[in-house]
Amino acid sequence: MTGHTYAWLPERHLGVAATLSHADELIGQVADLLFDYQTQPNGVIQLAEVPRDRISQTIVEKVAPIPRKVPLLVADALVAFRAALEHTLFAEVEFLDGAPLDEKAAKLVEMPASDTHVKFAEWTKKRARNGPPSLRAGGELARRIEALQPFHRHVQADLHPLARLVLHTNHAKHRTPAITAVRLAVMIRDDQKPRSLRDYSPLPEEPMCIGDIIAETPLGTKAPVTLFPTVGINRPGTDRWPVLIKELDEISGWVRTQAVPRLITGTEPPEPPLPARYEITIGHEDEGEAMSMGSTTTAVDRYQLRLGAASARIDLADLINRIDGSPDRGQLVAWLEKLTDEEVMERVGRLGAAFNYEADIVLRNVEILKGLRDEALTFGRETQTAGEH
Repeated sequence: MTGHTYAWLPERHLGVAATLSHADELIGQVADLLFDYQTQPNGVIQLAEVPRDRISQTIVEKVAPIPRKVPLLVADALVAFRAALEHTLFAEVEFLDGAPLDEKAAKLVEMPASDTHVKFAEWTKKRARNGPPSLRAGGELARRIEALQPFHRHVQADLHPLARLVLHTNHAKHRTPAITAVRLAVMIRDDQKPRSLRDYSPLPEEPMCIGDIIAETPLGTKAPVTLFPTVGINRPGTDRWPVLIKELDEISGWVRTQAVPRLITGTEPPEPPLPARYEITIGHEDEGEAMSMGSTTTAVDRYQLRLGAASARIDLADLINRIDGSPDRGQLVAWLEKLTDEEVMERVGRLGAAFNYEADIVLRNVEILKGLRDEALTFGRETQTAGEH
């Protein structure tokens, strides 16, 4: 390895960085599919108005099918993260015990996910006779493993990242790949917008089905709503459907920044953190140098930026188009498409918090929107000039 960039990462553990990078690439493929799915022209959910006596019910008429590739890739990514833990553990056992393991001992090397002290003690006890010395009670590696166990989460140990990882991967390996479904993350009545993002009421974690009633209004009354559908993943054996990309993000972040470094060092995670991704499609003379050129920006980070920017482009075009002297919508869209996702979000960041109607913020936002209008006008003039030449 070059210099001391990853001085804390021994040669025997270099492979785990590649495994983590591979897992992030898989999540990147999931994110690409989700982005195309969530931004499809006809939308994810189609609604219909159905009169019932004196009320009108807004019902779900159609839900776009999720690509089959999504749950398959999710399962592959989660299995890769579990492999990262198991491979790290095996390499460390052989190092600490100073020799390759015999067949009996090798079969006892695994990462437990104990939700109580008693269960972990039972796991340790089973390794007392034939297990590797480092995994026996009092061993250094046993101490590191114990510190990562779900029972340390005193409330709802089942929500610990390790518990969720094992739950998902056991189901994927022995039954079916991850089960995904569309669920509604947020629904806003356009005539009842909250003053702050904090005022949103969370919706139940459940799949959306054709025929579901999402709103009721007096017959003849129009109450437009804005829907924010997302894709959820079922936690096997439960009725929980957390947001898929968030579940992946929380598990992957814990494995990369907490579990793997602690298994290797037995201390607080050292700096620098392992990269989320680096170039693994080519061979490297110096793997450490290649890792140092990687990025800690995850596939989920990129997906959230991309999705946020796609939504922001639509909103900004609508807002700027209301300003006097604004170019036509086609020119606004062309200008916003020219900007990078980062540039779009920077401009959104100049505006005050959404749904905040305080007078000084409204006035300031109008001035900011005028500035953005002028940017779009300049873009239009430059484009026209370039076309004439």
